[in-house]
Amino acid sequence: MSEQQNLELNDGSNSEKAKKIASESLHILFYILLVILSTFLILHFVGQRTQVLGQSMENTLSNQDNLIVDKLSYHFMKPHRFDIVVFPEDDTKDIFYIKRIIGLPGETVQIFDGKIYINNELLDEHYGKEEISLDREGIAERPIVLGDNEYFVLGDNRNHSMDSRDPAVGNVSKSAIIGKAWVRVWPLNRFGFLSN
Repeated sequence: MSEQQNLELNDGSNSEKAKKIASESLHILFYILLVILSTFLILHFVGQRTQVLGQSMENTLSNQDNLIVDKLSYHFMKPHRFDIVVFPEDDTKDIFYIKRIIGLPGETVQIFDGKIYINNELLDEHYGKEEISLDREGIAERPIVLGDNEYFVLGDNRNHSMDSRDPAVGNVSKSAIIGKAWVRVWPLNRFGFLSN
């Protein structure tokens, strides 16, 4: 084989290698973009990370707990009693409340003598950290009738929570609920799914 033929073979071999490297690079770039797009879609339409600030959900959730919120489920089903939900403090949507659903649409909620009544029946629940003190019954000391898409929410730390008992929060509409607190991801020693 002549030197010229040998050079032509090497040039062809180098050209094939360059095409293969370019093809592999494009595949890697495609997968990176796919991962970034998937992450964006999941965080904006399926799940969202949020952090607990304060003690209003103790002992279930603690200050600084990091949660993943399921934003998808409530598009297909209604929230249930005792679900832990996330909703914005106001229209700015920068600060969120994390509370437990107690009253469902169409129900009448009242807190009397430190106990919760739904449609005049004592609510059988065990989430409250302690009995509600008489000075913390708020607007629920009188019966509250929930509208068709309204929910009554409370923090588990009932005497240290700003929730539906406060007129500044009041009843929460379904459209305001961002999603259901699904899993605690931090601290790692308390990692796990949140059940109602």
